[in-house]
Amino acid sequence: MATRLPLFPLAVVLFPGAILPLHIFEPRYRRLLADCLQGDGRFGILPVSPGGTVPPAGTIGCVAEIAQVQPLPDGRSNIITRGGERVRLVAVVDAGTPYYMGEVEPVLDDAGSAPGADQLAALRALHARYAELLQRVTDRVAEVAALPDDPVEASFVAAGLVECELPRKQRMLATRSTAERVGLLLQVYPPLIAALEDAVTVHERARTNGKGHHHPDIDGP
Repeated sequence: MATRLPLFPLAVVLFPGAILPLHIFEPRYRRLLADCLQGDGRFGILPVSPGGTVPPAGTIGCVAEIAQVQPLPDGRSNIITRGGERVRLVAVVDAGTPYYMGEVEPVLDDAGSAPGADQLAALRALHARYAELLQRVTDRVAEVAALPDDPVEASFVAAGLVECELPRKQRMLATRSTAERVGLLLQVYPPLIAALEDAVTVHERARTNGKGHHHPDIDGP
């Protein structure tokens, strides 16, 4: 069943369960934030069309659930959102608001579209390697989230982490086949891992001044 939802067109793809920080500064989106905070704290993120408008009906987006708000003195805000359910835009409606309002309906993966055991095992192995390299190249202390047991949730967590072009990310979000999403991820991971391996080599050489070991500290007189 279709429901009404405030819409925020953005050049970003939000996946269920992913964290997305946003800086709210335009007056219309300040109003959107204020209205959401007075309501259920949810709005929809859809890919922006040329000219900064909402995409056509049928486009798949994701609900953003407001988790934290940091008001700033000049009326702007920093917010943290978490991806909720996927939605399909049914129609843009005139609600008398300065921001877009749309009728949306939930989207689920099709039954019987689960990936095979070999695909899932490959996804988990590649994700673990990608996460390890990402931590090493950025010196992160916190661990990157492990993949959940559920194949659908696992595919969304992985898709939210990898860096790739927006059209491919949008395809991962829009497909209703978990197997297709996992297949796309298996194509994306290898070149990303190769690039990170090179970056780790450069990063670790820089930390050791190009040597194979750290120089000892030398105390002054």
